[in-house]
Amino acid sequence: MPSQRNALLERYFTAMISGDRHTAREIMDEVFEADVPAERIASNLIWPTLNQIQNMRRADQLSSLAYHYATRLMRSITDQLQMRYQQHARRDQTVLVMSGPEESEELTGQLAADLLEADGYTVYYCGGGVSNDEITEQIATLRADKLVVFGSIPATVPETRLLIDRLHDLGVCPQLQIIVGGGVFNRAEGLAEEIGADLWASDPIELVQTIAENTQRRMTEDQRTVGRKRRPSSKRAAA
Repeated sequence: MPSQRNALLERYFTAMISGDRHTAREIMDEVFEADVPAERIASNLIWPTLNQIQNMRRADQLSSLAYHYATRLMRSITDQLQMRYQQHARRDQTVLVMSGPEESEELTGQLAADLLEADGYTVYYCGGGVSNDEITEQIATLRADKLVVFGSIPATVPETRLLIDRLHDLGVCPQLQIIVGGGVFNRAEGLAEEIGADLWASDPIELVQTIAENTQRRMTEDQRTVGRKRRPSSKRAAA
């Protein structure tokens, strides 16, 4: 029921920002004992809480102590949850995942990486703060099929755009599919298209679904236009 779910979210959020490890473990034990799938826990508990923490952090409504408590505790829980995801058949595709440099952004990136790995991809996750030169070299070395930039902050968007332009200019892995989402991409309409991303998604669960449903979608050169609004699409893909 919605009221029960909201109560659980409130308990979990309070435990996170207060650093209450005991209560956090109790909550996770409750959902595990109720046989709630790990993927549903990620989408209905972990992601909404993380999103709320990020929103409050941006609005300066969360103390540094509460932010540190929450992100460190959620990191531990996210690590535990990863082992419970249903593992799907291997897809024989390699994905490099990167994120924004802040702790909460790296957590969103980890959540995305864990879910993609469970969905059958070979995943490499580097977090944030890695130079474009190193990312470009790594994509070439891995012969990556997809680059996922998830959970970026506004300050890193120009670098992401430069990275995408560089990859196209150099012809590194010409069939590379570039996917962005979360963070600033959820708040800036049309930004994903503007920087030349092939796909975009608002949360990690949607990310996995969008990639699986749009394996061949690529943004063409004339579609990379500044300030363009997203076209309506049920699959959130470039037309």
